[in-house]
Amino acid sequence: MTRLRLRGSLFLKIYMTLLASLAVVAVVSAVFVRLGQDEQDSGWRERRDHFVAAMLPPDAPLAETQLVLERFAAAIEGEVFLVGPDGVPIARAGHLPPPDRGRDGRRWREREDFPLEMRLPDGRLLVVRSRMPFGPVGRSPLLYMALIAAAIGLAAYPVVRHLTRRLERLRRGVETWGGGKLSTRVDDSGSDEIAAVAQTFNKAAAQIEHMLEAHRALLANASHELRSPLARLRMAIDLFEQTGDVRTRDEIVRNLAELDSLVEEILLASRLDHVDGLDHKEPVDLLAVVAEEGVRSGVAVDGVSATVAGDPRLLLRLVRNLMQNALRHGAPPVEARVERDGNRVRLSVRDHGAGVPDGEGERVFEAFYRPSGRSESGGGWGLGLSLVRQIAHHHGATVRHESPAGGGARFVVEFPASPA
Repeated sequence: MTRLRLRGSLFLKIYMTLLASLAVVAVVSAVFVRLGQDEQDSGWRERRDHFVAAMLPPDAPLAETQLVLERFAAAIEGEVFLVGPDGVPIARAGHLPPPDRGRDGRRWREREDFPLEMRLPDGRLLVVRSRMPFGPVGRSPLLYMALIAAAIGLAAYPVVRHLTRRLERLRRGVETWGGGKLSTRVDDSGSDEIAAVAQTFNKAAAQIEHMLEAHRALLANASHELRSPLARLRMAIDLFEQTGDVRTRDEIVRNLAELDSLVEEILLASRLDHVDGLDHKEPVDLLAVVAEEGVRSGVAVDGVSATVAGDPRLLLRLVRNLMQNALRHGAPPVEARVERDGNRVRLSVRDHGAGVPDGEGERVFEAFYRPSGRSESGGGWGLGLSLVRQIAHHHGATVRHESPAGGGARFVVEFPASPA
């Protein structure tokens, strides 16, 4: 019931507004036409009266007056009467039946479609009866305007109905999507404003659906990845309570560090998903950041000094994740290099391991990606490279995987250079 009422209300509002606008236009146009017509008729009647008065002067002989009336009656194919000021007929010409005289003895009532009475300046009355109009025929312009407005209103009905039907389909689609069916899309065909709104909605709906799907996958994979260190931690605690072995204690510390790192990466990935820019931005010497992390991780670093604009903590996390990924999933030696090429700064990290399977160079940037053929016990690649791509995106940079000659894997991040 609510949907029908909303649909009817929208249609009626648009359609009644159109009809009201047409009615106003018709009335105003009719008024202007009528005013112009009245002015034209008034001028014509004045010229006509002057002409008749000149043709029938009061001092003209009766024979001359009779001759004028006969020619006048023949021209209009009617009947003409000239009546004196006292109501007594003076002359008559033509062949139509004579008119009836009114009760007052002065008014003449005609039975034809086009009667005419003209009072001459000397008081005489000229009565004309004809089968054709003696002058412009008066027609109501309002009737013509009303007919035009009605025709436009009928023609506009399907147009307005089609417009409101598209809006109603768009509203139903938004309601369905808002009810939880995120795969819903609306018809966005066309090139008008409604199609533009539908296209915008479809784009926003796709982005939100993709974001929610990514969050679901992140939560599912994170919960799965957390099981292994939690299980190891539980076992290590039980052993430590029984033996008090130092190595068991170290295992507990290592698993806690792994849990802490994983939770930190999950929180960072979630935060980067919900921000468009950087909270903090400053000039950063990328070679210095890479060299510092290279010393910490035991990675050889080479290159030239180059400045990029960004968040130092996020850039350090990007470099660290690239190096840890190479150390964990590749083989030594691991090498990092910083180069400058025009207005671009290139960071590359290479290992000499087995490399990434063919066709999976883009998938390695997915959260918790697991290479083909690797068992569940072997673990996936976590959030490391996924965070690398997110951080690079927030710095206006691009990241890609390469398979260099001689084996291994190389990951390249290209930043826009900061002005010196």
